Amino acid sequence: MCIVAIAWQLFDEVPLVLLSNRDEFLARPTEQLHQWPDQPIYAGRDSQSGGTWLGIHQQECQQQSQQQNQQSTEDNQSPSYQQNGRWAAVLNFRDGVQARADERSRGELVTSFLTSTLSPMAFARQIKLRDYAGFNLIIGDSQQAVIVNNRGHAPTALHAGLHVFSNGQPDEGWFKTEKLRARLRQEVLPLIAEDSSPAYWQDAAYAVLSDNRQAPADQLPDTGMSREVEQMLSSVYIEPVAFDQRQAPLPTYGTRTQSILTLRQDKHKGASSKTAATLVSREASAAATGA
Repeated sequence: MCIVAIAWQLFDEVPLVLLSNRDEFLARPTEQLHQWPDQPIYAGRDSQSGGTWLGIHQQECQQQSQQQNQQSTEDNQSPSYQQNGRWAAVLNFRDGVQARADERSRGELVTSFLTSTLSPMAFARQIKLRDYAGFNLIIGDSQQAVIVNNRGHAPTALHAGLHVFSNGQPDEGWFKTEKLRARLRQEVLPLIAEDSSPAYWQDAAYAVLSDNRQAPADQLPDTGMSREVEQMLSSVYIEPVAFDQRQAPLPTYGTRTQSILTLRQDKHKGASSKTAATLVSREASAAATGA
């Protein structure tokens, strides 16, 4: 069901810090983070529907000649890539409404934005909302970030600050969103303020994303699911659970991927400075913490 936290325009050197847990059925086929060969996208990929839950625009530089590519291969050098600062993430909206067979993949929203030339707000306004099952979509570039869903939340630009979204309305304070918000403020944002180098704070970010403490019974949301399922899904990190097979409790669902996306301002370019996007992911493990 997923959770996304965004520190937007809080730090001059890193105007975007995005942390994400992707929760999914364990049997759903997935490709890990990679450069897509057929589209200018760097992301993991849902092999079943072809889209993604989180990604950035990136493509190999076209000006490299065949000779240059051959030289790079011989020298064991990685190809160079172009970016335009576009990024996007999508989350399911949990309200008990079953998806229709004719609805389009929500992961398509991410890929469509990353390959579009529309501004985040313009793109959000032209989405055919009824074509998709419930979603929360967060899209942006180096200048603007926008949240929109098809459950009554109109496209809204994010203000500078810390934002945490899950599977309800953007302004709902679920236990898991408030838990993640509090730990980020206490344990991660101060580290980024001290030193924005990823090596300085990413371990702390992953630790916060691995919080498996579930909500007390009186703090569970009401999204149309049973209280038992609400309890399973109430933590930031969802350990493998028997989501569909309670009679034969084999793990079928849980947090599968943890990701960190940043936009970093390149100070060495002077007046023509650019913002470089970096997306890293790790496959989730059972080393979650209930701190």
